[in-house]
Amino acid sequence: MAKNVAQSPLERTSLASLDHKLAMAKRCSHEGVIAGAKAAVVATVATAIPTLASVRMLPWARANLNHTAQALIISTVAGAAYFIVADKTVLATARKNSFQKASNMEA
Repeated sequence: MAKNVAQSPLERTSLASLDHKLAMAKRCSHEGVIAGAKAAVVATVATAIPTLASVRMLPWARANLNHTAQALIISTVAGAAYFIVADKTVLATARKNSFQKASNMEA
Protein backbone atom coordinates (compact mmCIF):
# COMPACT_ATOMS: atom_id res chain seq x y z
CA MET A 1 0.00 0.00 0.00
CA ALA A 2 2.80 2.42 0.83
CA LYS A 3 4.40 1.57 -2.52
CA ASN A 4 1.31 2.80 -4.38
CA VAL A 5 1.32 6.13 -2.53
CA ALA A 6 4.99 6.78 -3.28
CA GLN A 7 4.48 6.12 -7.00
CA SER A 8 1.48 8.40 -7.47
CA PRO A 9 1.85 11.29 -9.98
CA LEU A 10 1.08 13.84 -7.27
CA GLU A 11 3.94 12.53 -5.15
CA ARG A 12 6.39 12.60 -8.08
CA THR A 13 5.48 16.20 -8.86
CA SER A 14 6.13 17.31 -5.33
CA LEU A 15 9.43 15.42 -5.24
CA ALA A 16 10.50 17.11 -8.48
CA SER A 17 9.52 20.44 -7.02
CA LEU A 18 11.51 19.73 -3.87
CA ASP A 19 14.52 18.70 -5.95
CA HIS A 20 14.28 21.95 -7.90
CA LYS A 21 14.06 23.98 -4.69
CA LEU A 22 17.04 22.14 -3.24
CA ALA A 23 19.08 22.78 -6.39
CA MET A 24 18.20 26.49 -6.27
CA ALA A 25 19.15 26.68 -2.58
CA LYS A 26 22.50 25.02 -3.26
CA ARG A 27 23.18 27.45 -6.10
CA CYS A 28 22.26 30.43 -3.92
CA SER A 29 24.53 29.28 -1.12
CA HIS A 30 27.39 28.53 -3.53
CA GLU A 31 27.16 32.04 -4.99
CA GLY A 32 27.22 33.43 -1.46
CA VAL A 33 30.31 31.42 -0.55
CA ILE A 34 32.18 32.57 -3.66
CA ALA A 35 31.26 36.23 -3.16
CA GLY A 36 32.11 36.05 0.54
CA ALA A 37 35.50 34.50 -0.15
CA LYS A 38 36.34 37.22 -2.66
CA ALA A 39 35.32 39.91 -0.20
CA ALA A 40 37.37 38.29 2.56
CA VAL A 41 40.49 38.29 0.39
CA VAL A 42 40.04 41.95 -0.50
CA ALA A 43 39.36 42.88 3.12
CA THR A 44 42.42 40.96 4.30
CA VAL A 45 44.71 42.83 1.94
CA ALA A 46 43.03 46.16 2.65
CA THR A 47 43.44 45.64 6.40
CA ALA A 48 46.86 43.99 6.47
CA ILE A 49 48.69 46.77 4.65
CA PRO A 50 47.78 49.63 7.02
CA THR A 51 48.01 47.43 10.11
CA LEU A 52 51.51 46.22 9.33
CA ALA A 53 52.60 49.68 8.17
CA SER A 54 51.34 51.33 11.35
CA VAL A 55 53.18 48.81 13.53
CA ARG A 56 56.41 49.72 11.75
CA MET A 57 55.90 53.51 11.76
CA LEU A 58 53.91 54.48 14.86
CA PRO A 59 55.57 54.13 18.26
CA TRP A 60 52.28 53.45 20.06
CA ALA A 61 51.34 50.65 17.67
CA ARG A 62 54.84 49.18 17.90
CA ALA A 63 54.61 49.10 21.70
CA ASN A 64 51.02 47.83 22.01
CA LEU A 65 50.21 45.63 19.00
CA ASN A 66 52.04 42.33 19.12
CA HIS A 67 51.75 39.67 16.39
CA THR A 68 48.62 38.19 17.94
CA ALA A 69 46.84 41.54 18.02
CA GLN A 70 47.76 42.21 14.41
CA ALA A 71 46.46 38.81 13.33
CA LEU A 72 43.27 39.34 15.33
CA ILE A 73 42.60 42.70 13.67
CA ILE A 74 43.14 41.31 10.18
CA SER A 75 41.18 38.09 10.69
CA THR A 76 38.25 39.87 12.34
CA VAL A 77 37.83 42.17 9.36
CA ALA A 78 38.16 39.27 6.92
CA GLY A 79 35.57 37.20 8.80
CA ALA A 80 33.14 40.08 9.03
CA ALA A 81 33.50 40.82 5.32
CA TYR A 82 32.91 37.18 4.46
CA PHE A 83 29.72 36.83 6.47
CA ILE A 84 28.25 40.19 5.49
CA VAL A 85 28.82 39.72 1.75
CA ALA A 86 27.78 36.05 1.77
CA ASP A 87 24.56 36.88 3.61
CA LYS A 88 23.70 39.76 1.28
CA THR A 89 24.45 37.62 -1.78
CA VAL A 90 22.30 34.72 -0.62
CA LEU A 91 19.41 37.04 0.21
CA ALA A 92 19.68 38.89 -3.11
CA THR A 93 19.79 35.65 -5.07
CA ALA A 94 16.81 34.23 -3.17
CA ARG A 95 14.87 37.45 -3.73
CA LYS A 96 15.68 37.37 -7.45
CA ASN A 97 14.60 33.73 -7.70
CA SER A 98 11.35 34.38 -5.82
CA PHE A 99 10.45 37.23 -8.20
CA GLN A 100 11.22 35.03 -11.20
CA LYS A 101 9.02 32.29 -9.76
CA ALA A 102 6.18 34.77 -9.21
CA SER A 103 6.42 36.10 -12.78
CA ASN A 104 6.42 32.52 -14.11
CA MET A 105 3.24 31.79 -12.11
CA GLU A 106 1.45 34.82 -13.61
CA ALA A 107 2.40 33.96 -17.20
